[in-house]
Amino acid sequence: MADKIQWAGNTMPKSDDKHLGIMSLDHVKKARAFHQSFPQYTVTPLARLDGQAARLGLSNLCVKDESYRFGLNAFKVLGGSFAMANYIADETGKDVAECTFDYLTSDQLAKDFGQATFFTATDGNHGRGVAWAANKLGQKAVVHMPKGSTKPRFDNIAAEGATVTIEEVNYDECVRMAAAEADACERGVIVQDTAWEGYEKIPSWIMEGYGTMASEAAEQLREMAINRPTHVFVQAGVGSLAGAVVGYFTNLYPDNPPTFVVVECAPAACLYKGAAACLYKGAAAGDGDPRIVDGDMPSIMAGLCCGEPNILGWDILRNHTTAFVSCPDWVTARGMRTLGAPEKGDPRVISGESGAVTTGLVETLMLDPEYAELKELIGLDKTSYVLCFSTEGDTDPDQYRRIVWEGEYPTC
Repeated sequence: MADKIQWAGNTMPKSDDKHLGIMSLDHVKKARAFHQSFPQYTVTPLARLDGQAARLGLSNLCVKDESYRFGLNAFKVLGGSFAMANYIADETGKDVAECTFDYLTSDQLAKDFGQATFFTATDGNHGRGVAWAANKLGQKAVVHMPKGSTKPRFDNIAAEGATVTIEEVNYDECVRMAAAEADACERGVIVQDTAWEGYEKIPSWIMEGYGTMASEAAEQLREMAINRPTHVFVQAGVGSLAGAVVGYFTNLYPDNPPTFVVVECAPAACLYKGAAACLYKGAAAGDGDPRIVDGDMPSIMAGLCCGEPNILGWDILRNHTTAFVSCPDWVTARGMRTLGAPEKGDPRVISGESGAVTTGLVETLMLDPEYAELKELIGLDKTSYVLCFSTEGDTDPDQYRRIVWEGEYPTC
């Protein structure tokens, strides 16, 4: 029998919400202008899945397809590149609006700033984005990957000229390793979306960079004559992306925000020990504090296998999220197969293991009566306009084929 989806409604006490301003419309506008200065920039597709929506009994279902982002097959570069630009702006006494792609790749930058080494930890996509940005901007990058990282993702990072290793520790230990090496390096900078006490500025810039994706999606929905989604499903690792998306849409629709559902992975080993994803566990406890999950986290959703949350993102989420959901691997496998073999007339979305879990959850909630209570809590029904984010494509092509073509991780 397949492992069960676990979920918790949000009954946590509210905080003073002091971090919501990170995702202000002005901050996101500035981030998007920065990304638009790149010659590689295009708006990624928003797949309108009318056939799937009709089959599931929804009014509308749209999936933002980040497999087209800058040719890197994932959204993560948005955060790392904007954080690097902000760091350089601070160091050179400029506003980030002056740090366009042309300036950051110019001879003048070498005179104004010189060269730094940007350190990070990653399952693959964030590290590839940092390595790509460093390569384009004439900077250095050092990337540490956790135990179990796959060779295709390693090779993608190495191809950008970064120094990259796979370590025999989990993601959170790799973060600590990268931070220590950055401190010991003469011009080392840690670029991580995990925020902790004393390390908040760069994670906030990363979150603002993620806002470009949310801003594009909101604009594309309006072009489809959908003024506002009723529901936004967004995945969470450390919670930076989720906090960015929830924060942006809360600021965009302050009088009537969508219902937000945050989705994490449930590594098998953690389930068996009675543990689960850190944000879900915090919501289940109900006291307003997230929980830390330690040890190995065996899940195909490598980008979501994080045990220590971003305190900035968590603060936004505890104030504005309706439900926190922890999903076993079969949920995202279901989403990968559904998006890869769509209803007639719907566009195909090639969605990777960390990208498809939200769509897989929507599919499950609408078809499986076992989760009727969660479906009712979030008000998901025939009047719902649902927005999901496919945050990566087939970043590990072999594993993608095993799941989608060969049926690994069956739904039943």
